[in-house]
This record gives sequence, C-alpha cells and structure tokens, in this order.
Amino acid sequence: MILYNVTVKVDPEIEQDWLRWMKEEHIPELMKTGLFLEHRFLQVEDGEADSGNTYAIQYWLNNMDDFLRYQKDFAEELQAAHRERYKDKYVAFRTLMKEV
Repeated sequence: MILYNVTVKVDPEIEQDWLRWMKEEHIPELMKTGLFLEHRFLQVEDGEADSGNTYAIQYWLNNMDDFLRYQKDFAEELQAAHRERYKDKYVAFRTLMKEV
C-alpha cells in the first residue's frame, strides 16, 4: 500500500475558504479519479498557528502503478487549480511512502 501525503501551511487570510474548497471540491475531485482508496484530512498540532495552520492530507493507493497513473493523468491539472486559486498564500510539500 502507498501513502501520498500532502502537507500544506495556509495563510490565515484564506484558511476558511481553503478548508471549504478542499473538503467540498478539491478532495472530491481527486477521489473521483478512482485511484485512491481513502483519505484523511488532518490538522498538524505544532503550536505555530500565528503564521497559519498546517494541514496534512493523506491519500492511500493500492500500489505505485496507481500513483504513477495519478501523476501522469491527473496531478498537474489538480495541482494547477490549487496554485491558481491560492497563489502565494500557502506552502506545500508532498511525501510518498510505502507500507513495510
């Protein structure tokens, strides 16, 4: 099993809109690809909320082939929608892990 984790630190100015958009639009669109088994949307408890809260969105896939298909067929469009909507109001990094 593969875990695709996206960690995002969000500017407080856009946080409520971002949360709504992620829950109602972005995550459902990603799940519609049919490649992901499940997801979790978590808030990181790091004590640095003054500069914005940090969230981790975790997506599970069966295997690396499914992840590669996501990258090839869907990632650019979904990530571009996020970039265009929130521009310089967030910082994100992605981590890919496999279950051992």
